[in-house]
Amino acid sequence: MKKMHKVLATTALLAMTAVPLAASAQDVPPPTIHNGQGIVVNQVKVVPGTMGQITDFVNDKTGKFITVTGRGIAATDQSEIILSITKDTKIIDAKGKRVPLKTIIDEKKVVKAFYGPNITKSLPARGTALTLVVQDYSFNGINGTVTEVKDNGIVVKGTDIYNGYEDTIVLHFAEKAQLLGQDGKAIEASEIKPGMSVKAFYGPAVTMSIPPQSTTNYVVVDTETEAPTEAPGTSGIITNIDKDKVTVIGDSMEQGGVNYVILSVDEDTQIVDQDGNPLKQDALKADIRVEAYYGEVMTMIYPAQTHADKIVVRAEAAIKVEGTILESDRAAEGQVHVDVASDQSINNDVILNISEATTVIPQMGGDVELKPGMTIVAYHSPIMTKSLPGITNAEVVIITSEDKAAEPQN
Repeated sequence: MKKMHKVLATTALLAMTAVPLAASAQDVPPPTIHNGQGIVVNQVKVVPGTMGQITDFVNDKTGKFITVTGRGIAATDQSEIILSITKDTKIIDAKGKRVPLKTIIDEKKVVKAFYGPNITKSLPARGTALTLVVQDYSFNGINGTVTEVKDNGIVVKGTDIYNGYEDTIVLHFAEKAQLLGQDGKAIEASEIKPGMSVKAFYGPAVTMSIPPQSTTNYVVVDTETEAPTEAPGTSGIITNIDKDKVTVIGDSMEQGGVNYVILSVDEDTQIVDQDGNPLKQDALKADIRVEAYYGEVMTMIYPAQTHADKIVVRAEAAIKVEGTILESDRAAEGQVHVDVASDQSINNDVILNISEATTVIPQMGGDVELKPGMTIVAYHSPIMTKSLPGITNAEVVIITSEDKAAEPQN
């Protein structure tokens, strides 16, 4: 009888480790113990895993590979990994039913990807997929900085993990939200302060407000990071390129700078992407987002001119519209109605929210107040309401003509 019990116990343990469980995204994993060989949960060895979306797919003569981007299921697991899909890889839903890989990719399904312990030390790591478990929910993610702490949440400004757009979102903590430090240990909400770096996952429900709001179940906070001392600079958009002169309009950096600057670019200018990889000068194009750093010495003319010491090219493009400001009942206080392309068709019009965060560039000696009849070039947030016209936040508005500003618009 004792032998029978041992056999049953051994069979139960093997069954628990053979197929990864598809737990809810809101489940908080039990405390983990590391034995030097793998992760042990309640003394039962489980395989490592990453939960997220498939952000890349390669199928060529070398094999079939996917990149899963999200977060580690355990604190020590990979947040991003490249996995080889083999004939032995199981792709199933939470009920064990097989799911086509193409469906997961096309519908941007969230998966729990489990893989063997033998992974490379590269970034991202590479391994072999054992099981992909498709989840019956979805989420989104953001890498950014806490700009405000609320009673039960935070405001985060940063970059969307999956589409690369710059975004600002209000995140409310779910009742069982995991709030973790960089070491994977739980922290209290009171430990989160403005200026801290965060990685958060939220949704699937997101409001259509500006900024959008959602509920987060998982937040990783770098509570020890101190902002490095940097040179003055401008975080904004390249609005014009003239040979070796680059015009950047946006926001001055906290450590100093101006919101409108013309920069000279030469062989001494360091040009990199967001990951620090070097780029050539031809990577600088109009209508892209950059962070430009320069010295404290610049001309006293307007706009200021100086030499660019470093330019960081951001992944996301800026969204631009051109048109005429209309006299419109649709625009409330703090808004302007733009007849995009000045084509007198409402189908492509937008309403821009003008706030203190909006940089308005007037004509030389002109008025900074936006008036009906003015023609403008405007860069705005990628977040827009589905109303007609759509409503969005204006980031930069350049007044190109005031000729008809005094004339009423029908």
